[in-house]
Amino acid sequence: MRPIVQDEHSNEQELQYIRQAIAGDAEAFVQLIEIYQRSVYNLCYRMLGNAEDAEDASQETFFRAFRSLRKYDQQRSFATWLLAIAAHYCIDQIRKRKMTVFSLEDLPIVEFADHEPLPEVTISRREDQQRVQQLLKTLAETDRAAVILYYWYDFSYEEIAQSLSLTVSAVKSRLHRARRALAESWLEKYPTTFREVERKGYESPVF
Repeated sequence: MRPIVQDEHSNEQELQYIRQAIAGDAEAFVQLIEIYQRSVYNLCYRMLGNAEDAEDASQETFFRAFRSLRKYDQQRSFATWLLAIAAHYCIDQIRKRKMTVFSLEDLPIVEFADHEPLPEVTISRREDQQRVQQLLKTLAETDRAAVILYYWYDFSYEEIAQSLSLTVSAVKSRLHRARRALAESWLEKYPTTFREVERKGYESPVF
């Protein structure tokens, strides 16, 4: 699912903010930050695994986006362009810090429903998420970015390729390799948990 779902009116308003920001209107760019700050922060957090680092990365993302506004191609999705900036920055940070923690929708990570979950369900969800994060420590930073953009933000292969400066075939190969490695690791380390997960209605593992 994409990070932002907007109606026609809000899309028109966003385009107006973009044009105004390109023309030098700082207040219009502030409005764009309001629209996308949650999506950018969530991506950075999944990449870096730390709230403080994610906050810093979010701020740097918007700073870089503001500096590069005149280079933005208005035929391209602004969300795709902005999240690509965030992903590249996080990749650079991971390479420097050798951090490899984030969450993956395709493994047993639970999406919270509108109602409050039972305490035992909440505990189970947290345990599953922690296990997945441990398994993901071996993924290369570019693979991690591709996985996040594909499974969490519903980017197409083409969008990921453009965002990460890869070919479409390379994106497909990276995603296939990453998913297979993660699935095999999960089954090896937590076979009983996997069977339990299959019976739970609030989770949807797809190995």
